Amino acid sequence: METNSAIVQVRNIQKSYRRGTLTVPVLNDITFDIAAGEFLAIMGPSGSGKSTLMNLIAGIDKPDTGMILVGGVEITSLTETDLARWRAGHVGFIFQFYNLIPVLTALENVDLPLHLSGLSRKERREHAVFALELVRLGHRLGHYPRQLSGGEQQRVAIARAIVTDPTILVADEPTGDLDRVSAGEILDLMERLNAQWQKTIIMVTHDPRAARKAGNIRNLDKGILSHEALAGVSSWKEGEGI
Repeated sequence: METNSAIVQVRNIQKSYRRGTLTVPVLNDITFDIAAGEFLAIMGPSGSGKSTLMNLIAGIDKPDTGMILVGGVEITSLTETDLARWRAGHVGFIFQFYNLIPVLTALENVDLPLHLSGLSRKERREHAVFALELVRLGHRLGHYPRQLSGGEQQRVAIARAIVTDPTILVADEPTGDLDRVSAGEILDLMERLNAQWQKTIIMVTHDPRAARKAGNIRNLDKGILSHEALAGVSSWKEGEGI
């Protein structure tokens, strides 16, 4: 696929939530594209709708009106069953708090998404080992989450996200629970996945220092998505990590 073609197309998205008798608007007529191989950061203050927008693109939630296509599939028209099947094969999730299963090793955590793939046990192991080696944790295959640092746990989570070779990676505040050094390492890894492996990454963050790693930045505030980066984002000097 050409790297300048749109892998995600968002068209006239509206989303609101009910709070008692009140209707609270969250997203207002959002329209934009994400190119294949793009690393996009969506910025904005808490409560601006960043995670809601990401969840819509990832097929976790559905808009009130509008249409979203990912890889040519109109996910907004899929049934819940088909949407769950689509997510399993096309979306890799990276969360702020890792969401690893504590009783499983790093290898077993990464292997989990492959159980629906139809691969043999040997093939699943090969894929999981490769993903862990890609995030430089090939020496930690048998370690449990409690035996890993926060940064290492997040790298296991990233390996789990990429092991199925998904169409898009979505990351919700992926450095929010990490110290400065570990956060920098995770951002460097995501940058490498984008540059070397052409992974399409959509990252939600409120931190301009994290967003600076992305090739494109959009600001979401009060339900409106701007085409302009936040002032000062591009001015961070090299070496100013999280």
